[in-house]
Amino acid sequence: MNDGSLHIGFVSTRLAGIDGVSLEVDKWVEVLKELGHKSFYFAGLSDWPEDRGYIVDEAYFKHDDIQKINHELFDKQQRSENTANKISNLKSHLKQKLYQFQRKFDIDLLIVENAWSLPINIPLGIALSEYVGETGIPAIAHHHDFWWDRKRYMGSPIDDYLGAAFPSSHSKIQHVVINSVDRRQLSFRKGVSAALIPNVMNFNAEKDKADHYADDMKEQLGIDSSTKLLLQPTRIVPRKKIERAIELVKRINRDAVLVVTHEAGDEGTAYLKYLQEYAKYFNVKVLFAEDRFDQNRGTLSDGRKIYSIADAYQNCDLVTYTSQIEGFGNAFLESIYYKCPIVISAYEIFTLDIKPHGFKVIQLDDFITDKAADLVNYVLDNPLLVKEWVDNNFWLGQIYYSYETLKKRLQVLLEEPFGLMT
Repeated sequence: MNDGSLHIGFVSTRLAGIDGVSLEVDKWVEVLKELGHKSFYFAGLSDWPEDRGYIVDEAYFKHDDIQKINHELFDKQQRSENTANKISNLKSHLKQKLYQFQRKFDIDLLIVENAWSLPINIPLGIALSEYVGETGIPAIAHHHDFWWDRKRYMGSPIDDYLGAAFPSSHSKIQHVVINSVDRRQLSFRKGVSAALIPNVMNFNAEKDKADHYADDMKEQLGIDSSTKLLLQPTRIVPRKKIERAIELVKRINRDAVLVVTHEAGDEGTAYLKYLQEYAKYFNVKVLFAEDRFDQNRGTLSDGRKIYSIADAYQNCDLVTYTSQIEGFGNAFLESIYYKCPIVISAYEIFTLDIKPHGFKVIQLDDFITDKAADLVNYVLDNPLLVKEWVDNNFWLGQIYYSYETLKKRLQVLLEEPFGLMT
């Protein structure tokens, strides 16, 4: 550490793409830079500059060896000695890579992004726990969701691994959660306290200036100009309950298409196939367009445009966010940042932590009612009401979920191990 400036090492299985964890890391890095600190990156997959990154293939949760381990652990009832040996060997390999990462970049502090939260790469989680124990390096465990919220991990033969590293409870680790429910659960299950830092957006920044790049988005995607575009800006995983968005399109009974911007694959492709069949059954137009959207604009090999997620929000008529479970809700924040009306399921965190602030949304409860469908149609046909709602939501976002909120809370976290008042 030089003149109060820290070298901070972000560690995760993946620091790339448009998943919620990777996007939130972007924001933390930006705020830490404002505070005078430098960030570096340890991951199995990374979009960050090579001169700041340290790629270790086995850290990626989709690495063949990790996938085989996960199959053995989560698709079977008994853990074999061979699987345990594989975990031990990979753990040692990853721990040595962590030592090399620290030496290469003179790391003062680790920020571990979900690698202690979900056992999707057990060797990495254990390696990190042992590494902190051996070096005494301060660490922040940034938890976006936990294994106890996922059915896949229940009843698996990994209780000892979960106890050791998911999450690790070493005294050098400060824990951060993104909602009040996880803070209570972490205290109950692990006996450790956690700071609550919600996801944020830079509400005080000037938005991307409107240009003409995405004027042809509907045309490029094969959508008629008069068709209403409903946007589902989430990964294709079962807890997102995208079938509810498909049903909603059916029930509003108008010319509309649902555009899904993210990919399947994190939890297999069976859910994608189910959604395709579901949409066909209901005769609903759904466009699974993950190849046409990314964090930044670009071009496919055949010359077709890749649009940014910002383009998607700025050219949609309504956002559908129909998740059953969310750690917080990045798509909700992005919707209010880009001033989009939103249909949202009353998932627990929204109900407890977000809704009480007074956000204007179309809320879905246990099932889609005629009243909800009628309200969607009313909103789609009333731009003045939309403006009133989105302006209110943006103002509340500035108050509760801005970079200023993040900056103040990060300063407190850095005060604990370093006595920094930046």
